[in-house]
Amino acid sequence: MRFFKPFIFIFFIIAQLSAQKKSFPLTSELQLTGLSTDHLNEKNYGIIEEVALAFEKMKQAAAQDGIQIKIVSSSRSFERQLAIWNAKYIQNEENGLDPIENIRKILEYSTIPGTSRHHWGTELDLIDAKPLVEGDVLLAHLFEEQGPYVSFKKWMDINSKSFGFYLVYTNDIERKGFEYEPWHYSFAALSKPFLKEYLKINLDSLLSRKKILGKEYFTQEFIENYVKDYVLDISPKLK
Repeated sequence: MRFFKPFIFIFFIIAQLSAQKKSFPLTSELQLTGLSTDHLNEKNYGIIEEVALAFEKMKQAAAQDGIQIKIVSSSRSFERQLAIWNAKYIQNEENGLDPIENIRKILEYSTIPGTSRHHWGTELDLIDAKPLVEGDVLLAHLFEEQGPYVSFKKWMDINSKSFGFYLVYTNDIERKGFEYEPWHYSFAALSKPFLKEYLKINLDSLLSRKKILGKEYFTQEFIENYVKDYVLDISPKLK
């Protein structure tokens, strides 16, 4: 019996560590910048398991009130965000925008690759699947006044925080950075500590090594202002 006790103890420690990792995934710079997705679960909407479980509970609660919550977008890799950025840059360039105007235009709704919260596995773009809407469903006016997603927004305003989800880019007129996104929710229990870890990353070094169109205009001053206005000017509930 004495022979087995150390092994039982070791097994217990391993089980505890596995449980901790499951409930609070360890994150690296590669994961936080979308260069690695090994912390995400493709079977659970491509997000972190804990976030998926909370989302399922919220989805079920909403269904009881006649709201069919649907995920439009969840996690995105660095390469996917890079494709989005470069495609918009080329399109804006063809439309005659100079580089600075081009970058500002993209930053209305899209992040620089490597800086997106959607890399983390804690972010969800959500709508109500019940209304039939053609074309782009992620437009702010669809969630306001007589828009098809008004009932969804009202339900989320009241209930989402009970499941740990908060709107990231609010309609606070004092807020800078990205435009108002009434569809983008973040699971605060994980995204708040992830943000703290993310701020330790040397973005200048990261971005300079990647094939991002327009990166020659990412000066040190630009990056500092970008972090202040776009990365950090979010809902106070997520800081």
